[in-house]
Amino acid sequence: MKHKNRPGLPTQAQILQFIETSDVPAGKREIAKAFGLTAQEKIALKALLKDMADEGLIDSAPGRAFHKMGGLPKVTVLRVADVDDGGTVWAVPDRWEAETPPPRLRVRERKRGALGIGERVLARTEQAGNGWIAHPMKVLAKASEQVLGVLRREGERFWLTGVEKKDRREFPVSDTGGAEAGDLVMAEMTGRPPRISVRVVQRLGDPFAPRSFSLIAIHKLGIPDVFTGDTLDEAARVSELPLGDDREDLTHLPIVAIDPADARDHDDAVWAAPDDDPANSGGWQAVVAIADVSFYVRPGSEIDREARRRGNSVYFPDRVVPMLPEILSAEVCSLKEGEDRAALVCHLQISRSGALKSWRFTRARVRIAANLAYEEAQAISDSFLPGTGRGTSEAGGGGAPPATPPEEAPLHHAAARRGTPPRAGEELRESLRHLWDCWRALAKARDAREPLDLDLPERRVVLDEMGRIMSVAPRERLDAHRLIEDYMIAANVAAAKALEAKKAPVMYRVHEPPSREKLVALKDYLETFDVPLALGQVIRPATFNHVLARVGDADFRPQVMEQVLRTQTQAYYAPANQGHFGLSLGSYAHFTSPIRRYADLLVHRSLVAAYRLGEGGLGQTDAAAMDVIGETISGYERRAMEAERDTIDRYVAAFLAEKVGETVGARITGVQNYGFFATVEGIGGDGLMPVRDLGGEYFRFDEASRTLVGEQSGEAYTLGQRVELRLAEANPVSGALRFELPGGKGAAPGARHVSSPRKDRVIKHRGRPANIRHQGKRR
Repeated sequence: MKHKNRPGLPTQAQILQFIETSDVPAGKREIAKAFGLTAQEKIALKALLKDMADEGLIDSAPGRAFHKMGGLPKVTVLRVADVDDGGTVWAVPDRWEAETPPPRLRVRERKRGALGIGERVLARTEQAGNGWIAHPMKVLAKASEQVLGVLRREGERFWLTGVEKKDRREFPVSDTGGAEAGDLVMAEMTGRPPRISVRVVQRLGDPFAPRSFSLIAIHKLGIPDVFTGDTLDEAARVSELPLGDDREDLTHLPIVAIDPADARDHDDAVWAAPDDDPANSGGWQAVVAIADVSFYVRPGSEIDREARRRGNSVYFPDRVVPMLPEILSAEVCSLKEGEDRAALVCHLQISRSGALKSWRFTRARVRIAANLAYEEAQAISDSFLPGTGRGTSEAGGGGAPPATPPEEAPLHHAAARRGTPPRAGEELRESLRHLWDCWRALAKARDAREPLDLDLPERRVVLDEMGRIMSVAPRERLDAHRLIEDYMIAANVAAAKALEAKKAPVMYRVHEPPSREKLVALKDYLETFDVPLALGQVIRPATFNHVLARVGDADFRPQVMEQVLRTQTQAYYAPANQGHFGLSLGSYAHFTSPIRRYADLLVHRSLVAAYRLGEGGLGQTDAAAMDVIGETISGYERRAMEAERDTIDRYVAAFLAEKVGETVGARITGVQNYGFFATVEGIGGDGLMPVRDLGGEYFRFDEASRTLVGEQSGEAYTLGQRVELRLAEANPVSGALRFELPGGKGAAPGARHVSSPRKDRVIKHRGRPANIRHQGKRR
């Protein structure tokens, strides 16, 4: 790319633009030439490039070329990581020191089948759409590629079954390394197709042992789960820091923390009371107290480096992999009842209509009045607000009265208290009454801005003390959940606007509007259900809410809701504000969970620095690198979501393994030419019903309507349809399910097992448009 010579040293942004757009590898010499630098300026350029590398903005390839951190050099060494069944070769960078997961590149071989797993190649790279393509230039010395799986014995031979749900390949084992059949192992892949084998290099234990399913995700995705000795030592030292006397004293306020019953840490607590300011008649004062993590975790410390390497805590049914050492995350920073804690507090003034009139942030000392589970807070509120609880709106719904009178209900985490657990006394009831009354105002404001309303069920896995599965069921959604959610959203908005007022760096939580392409696909999809979507209008979250209202309680509502979700873009972290489409907010940042999210810690540090609240503020190095940090922690968030989702799938499969052979109720969530995907109702868990097992007749696949139709019987399987299926297989290691017809494989078509459509019904062109492929149920 041609750059006009300009006098003086280029800025960091100009250097990054040149590196990204240069047609050749960009070293110091190329940069100096492009910008016409003098000999003296070349010396300054060397120092500037070193600073940019130290700040994580650029990295250097072997040799002298630079590239943007998290990107790829124009020419680099790659390692072949996989050769799929179609013969496509996939490679990853042989050297990858960025904090983001390494990209996968599709290799364009000159001669098909020439490259095997573990081969190293010098290749020219190019970005194509959202992916990368590699053009091999030279084959180098070989390396090894690892795979996670479970050993299986067949006669005298061992086989390795991978843990990937979508990859059902098995590999012969050349060396078990002392592991036995049934062990979860890490193995090295060697050879070329079709003679690929594996050698066990590490035995990880029994994958079916209690509390082991999360280990599969941890090892598969490379999630750091062990703190170094230096990090733990530093955490122990900072945990002894005195709170100091310069904090605002809020210990007199009955601030309450409301969390899930199985919460491992407590970031936030809330309080509200009627505002006595005549200028805010009928309004409210509220306090959102958040653990002051920035006081303990300082920029550049060992704990900080480890927290950034993790990006967030990862929550599994059987364990938590915390972002911070336990002495901080579960003890010193956690807001526990009756204990004085350091907090960064957001003071809010809220109008009677729910608008935020003003806000301020202080460092404070707080003493939590009670740690309540959502269910406990709801039970207490139901006693003075009849008709609230489990309805479809905050205004009412007639939740069933609690079995135990709220005054007698013990509070959450009683084991953590000294002596006899307190009861829901009058002061606590009064505090909750004010919280609910103020929340009604916040709820009005939320309803007025009409955010996206997708009430998708969340599955909860309950384990006993031994780590065995007790139940898998959707998590109940209460008004107490919505209350805390709205207070947190208000504080997050206030944090973003407070930083904007100071022109300070903000790590925004960005959710962009859907793309035109996805909107067109959704329009085509909805037309198959006779539901219109006009694209000539400005698309707002309310647009999708109106679509769902039009669908009502139709059988296909879950599928439409899922398709609306898939139409949305994925939220991410960035210092450039693009607004939050889903919440219908112009400025939004995450402030309320610094124990478990690094983004929130950055926002805390920026507030501390901008408002001169003491030590632990955001430094210049991190302020300049917010783009890179945002990309990194967004990648780690996606990794955590995948790990949590995969582990839930494994627990669901383990729970259903005892029901193999039984008939279960399911709903079709995807249809392809090779079969349909169905989800077990009430529990979740996706499985395939292969078309080859649908009977002796031929089933024609109608791509436009995403329907399988039997040519002889007219039997039809389409999206949203409820079906009775026999659970043929449940694999806890991969989380995969497989179904058969209730009568077994190839059951007679006359055996009715579908609730709809009827055999004589005319099949309309319903379902997913042809350009949207099935991705499984998104949770």
